[in-house]
Amino acid sequence: MTRDISKAVVLITGGSSGIGYATARELSQRGATVIITSRSLESANAAAKAISQESGNQVEGWALDLSRMSSVRNFADAYSQRNKKLNILINNAGTIAGKRIVTEDSLELTFATNFLGPFLLTKLLMPQLETAGDARILNVSSELYRNAKSGLDFSNLQLEKGFSSSLAYAQSKLAMMLFTLQLRERLNGSHVSSFAIHPGVIRTNFGSGPESSRSMKLMMKVLGPVLKSPEAGALTSLHLATAPLDSINHAWYWSEAKPGQPQAVALDKAAGRKLWEVSESLVSET
Repeated sequence: MTRDISKAVVLITGGSSGIGYATARELSQRGATVIITSRSLESANAAAKAISQESGNQVEGWALDLSRMSSVRNFADAYSQRNKKLNILINNAGTIAGKRIVTEDSLELTFATNFLGPFLLTKLLMPQLETAGDARILNVSSELYRNAKSGLDFSNLQLEKGFSSSLAYAQSKLAMMLFTLQLRERLNGSHVSSFAIHPGVIRTNFGSGPESSRSMKLMMKVLGPVLKSPEAGALTSLHLATAPLDSINHAWYWSEAKPGQPQAVALDKAAGRKLWEVSESLVSET
């Protein structure tokens, strides 16, 4: 049994390729009004046009660079002027930088793109989510959050010391886990639910951006033939977007379309509260 989403408005970041594209295509085919974002407006528009032609339903492409907080604010402002509601927000976009890159906001790129941008976007779009009724926030994380074995180091969130691309990625995905759990606490009693997702190890364009290392690009190319398809990667988001709430709300973390059991570092509510406070400070300074 699935809920009717034919009148739903869905926003998917990073929807021009990979898992985001597969998710957008399926939700559009089910009748939802879908908005996809990409750092490149050209890419977003091309993907939106292709999906719309296939589904026969409206799909919009918007430019959004989650690593730039000004871009997030401009996007949220434009969205709020155009749309009064948002039924489903899928924070899907992500990256992994091969070296430590500092953004225009003096933030480490991977952390900014994978967590702080989505954090700010979610906060700014909360009025549209709250007016929708049974709205859902789906945060794409990764089982690789487990590699941040000691939890978040709040004295070194930007990894000014001891940077490695794998640690930066793990910390950003652990932050998404803690953020999701904190959201559930703060949204308790409202009509907005939040879930974290591990989509699986999927064959996508992930790791192929200009900020990624040569070794990551090579690894993804070599592993590509044995990885699961983007359509398989979209299954968890699709399930959480379309299932009746009472059938999924018993679990806040879903791994490959099944309830998962987070490790202790992702269940640290004190760390989640501190992360929220630190994140508000970081985005307010940009």
